[in-house]
Amino acid sequence: MSIQENIQRVEERIRKACSRSGRRPEEVRLIAISKTFPAARIREAYQAGLREFGENRVQEAATKIDDLKDLPITWHLVGHLQTNKAKRARELFRWIHSLDSVRLAEKLHQAAREGERLPVLLQVNLGGEETKSGVGENEALRVAEEVSRLGSLDLRGLMLIPPFFEDAENARPFFRRLRELRERIRAGLPQLALPELSMGMSHDFEVAIEEGATMIRVGTAIFGPR
Repeated sequence: MSIQENIQRVEERIRKACSRSGRRPEEVRLIAISKTFPAARIREAYQAGLREFGENRVQEAATKIDDLKDLPITWHLVGHLQTNKAKRARELFRWIHSLDSVRLAEKLHQAAREGERLPVLLQVNLGGEETKSGVGENEALRVAEEVSRLGSLDLRGLMLIPPFFEDAENARPFFRRLRELRERIRAGLPQLALPELSMGMSHDFEVAIEEGATMIRVGTAIFGPR
């Protein structure tokens, strides 16, 4: 199927998931994860109506962003960010989903231009997987508080990559826990609205939407297998 047809199928899945959970499709932002795909495929997806794209690596993204600078794309960094690439990431991306430490937050803050605020999401590792980045559930409130003190960062919510399950229903408890964790952080830090929950990928985003996702990160279902 073409990218345009794939996008239409994804949008229909979003509509159905929203209908089941009493939500409006406008409440869910579709981030097309374009890592490993060339700029030409991203341009095709843009022409089919998508405006927000996610990349995993700063260096790979930099080339594509330059190739596509004629398009008003909103770029999201969704992969692990090393502190020594914080300055470059801040130059390239409009959103950072993968903030996973106070040290990284401080590096991003130090790289800010005067008066600039960068929307960031705190990545939480609820599965305790050593192969995945993210702060632990018990330290999320403390880290959120420290990040909130850095004036050039706008902490907008939480991000999750749950363990992979063949049956997407098995991911539901993780999505629910992230939503509940957000409520605890809101209670402890009432100055933070934290409107965003970035969770759900190609195989499980319907369940994530049913549990409150406001951003879903979809690659394979749009661009095909890597």
